[in-house]
Formats: sequence, structure tokens, C-alpha cells
Amino acid sequence: MFAFVSGLITMGFLVSGLFFIRFWVRTRDQLFAAFAAAFWLLALNQALLAFSNLPVEEKSGMYLLRLAAFIIIIIAIALKNRR
Repeated sequence: MFAFVSGLITMGFLVSGLFFIRFWVRTRDQLFAAFAAAFWLLALNQALLAFSNLPVEEKSGMYLLRLAAFIIIIIAIALKNRR
């Protein structure tokens, strides 16, 4: 059951990334590209968690992918508001 739910979450992140890429193609706004990259990093993180079977996720380096995704979002928002 865990693998199925992890697959659904991964698919959701991938579709969200495609959704933002569609807006990036239309507008060429870097905020949309950053959100797409962040969602794809979150999808990679979830897929790796599903395949690795780690007993305690917090003790591994997997959370660094999630941290990178959130840092990308924060930087993109800050740059967008700076202009």
C-alpha cells in the first residue's frame, strides 16, 4: 500500500511540474520554471523514498532534495518580488 500511495504522490508532483512548465512556455516567467523544477525535485524525493525502504527518513540525506526544492521556491519568489 505504501508503494501505491508513494506512486500517486510522485505522479501528482510530476503533473504539477508539467502544469507549471505549460505556463512557463506561454509567459517565459522564471517563477513558473522554478516551481516546475521544485515540484520535479519533490517527485524525485518521493520516488527515491518509495524505492529505498528507509525505516527512518529523517536520518538519511533524502530530506536535502526537499530542502533544495523549497529553497528554489523561496529564491524564485524573492527574485520575482524584487523586480
